[in-house]
Amino acid sequence: MSENLAALHATVWGRVQGVYFRDFVQQHAGRFNLSGCVRNLSNGSVEVWAEGERDRLEQLVKYLKIGPPASTVDRVVTEWLEYSGRYAGFEVRY
Repeated sequence: MSENLAALHATVWGRVQGVYFRDFVQQHAGRFNLSGCVRNLSNGSVEVWAEGERDRLEQLVKYLKIGPPASTVDRVVTEWLEYSGRYAGFEVRY
């Protein structure tokens, strides 16, 4: 396994539900060849679990801080974890 592999858990706060944020995350995760999932939480935030190369995960975090045009991102809380390989692709969960 590559030393460069990592896992990311991120929570995105702001106007991030109902603005295609999950699709935006899925699109960028696909671009960066990351696996994981994204879902809305009942508290109004969006939760992202992603795995792959650390530098690509860092790129994803940059996009999480921007969001799609209709969103307003107030803050992104990130937690870095060890790569597990538990995801087969990247999906939107409901």
